[in-house]
Amino acid sequence: MNILVIGDIVGRPGRKAVKTLLSGIQKEHNIEFTVANAENAAGGRGLTREVMQELLAAGVDVLTMGNHVWDNKDIFSFIDDEPRLIRPVNYPGFCPGQGYHIYTAGYNRRIAVINVSGRVFMPALDCPFRAVEEVLSEVRDESDIILVDIHAEATSEKLAFAYYFDGKVSAVMGTHTHIQTADERILMGGTAYITDLGMTGPVDSVLGMDKDLVLEKFLTQRPVRFEVAKGRMQLQGVVIEVDDSANVTKNINRISYRLASN
Repeated sequence: MNILVIGDIVGRPGRKAVKTLLSGIQKEHNIEFTVANAENAAGGRGLTREVMQELLAAGVDVLTMGNHVWDNKDIFSFIDDEPRLIRPVNYPGFCPGQGYHIYTAGYNRRIAVINVSGRVFMPALDCPFRAVEEVLSEVRDESDIILVDIHAEATSEKLAFAYYFDGKVSAVMGTHTHIQTADERILMGGTAYITDLGMTGPVDSVLGMDKDLVLEKFLTQRPVRFEVAKGRMQLQGVVIEVDDSANVTKNINRISYRLASN
C-alpha cells in the first residue's frame, strides 16, 4: 500500500498546488491514502470550513493541524463534526476535536493517524511522548498501520520522538518548519522517519510568506503584518510504502513538485 503525506499547505497557493498536482501524483505513485497538514491552509493561519472542504474535494483523505489550529475561529463550528480532521492530541484538558482517528483504505487496511505537537520552542502543551503512548494503548490492536504527524520546531525533539516510538508505529513525520529535510529513512525498528515533510505553497517566499515583508521585519524589528507570497508553487511530502501482507513499512521517499504561477 502506498501512502502520500503532504507537508504544510500554506494559503491559496498551497491549495492551488494541491488541486492542480494531487491527482497526477496519486496516479503516478499508486496512492491509496493521502494525509496533509492544513494548519496554514486558510490565509496562512488556521482553517475554515470552506478551505477544509476544498482540500477534501481535491483528494486529501485526512487533514492534520498544529499550533495554528485555533487561529481561525470558524474551526469551532465544525471540528467536532468532521472525522477527517484531527488536531494535536496533547492539548491539555478538554478541547474540541480529536487528536487521532482510525480510517479504512486500500484492501481494508485500518490506518490510525495521530497528530501531536512538540514542546521545544512551542506552546507548553502536555508531554507528546506520554500522550501518544496513551493513544497507542487504544489503537494498537485496532490498526494495521499507524502514522504520526509530529508538529514541532526542534529537530532534536522530532528525532528523539521517532527513536522512542521506533517499532511501535509505521511512520513518524515532522511538520511545522516548512523546510523539507533530506533525512528520510527506515529506522532500525522498522519505523519510517523524516524530520520535516516540507511545504506546499509559494516557492519564492520565506516559509510561505512574502519575502519582502519578512525582510522588513528582520531589518527593522518593527511589527509587520505578514502575507502569503505569490508566484511559483510547490507540493512537497513523502510517499510511504507498506507491505500489505505483513503491514511492514518498506520504503519512504521524498517528493517535490513545482507548478508555475499564472
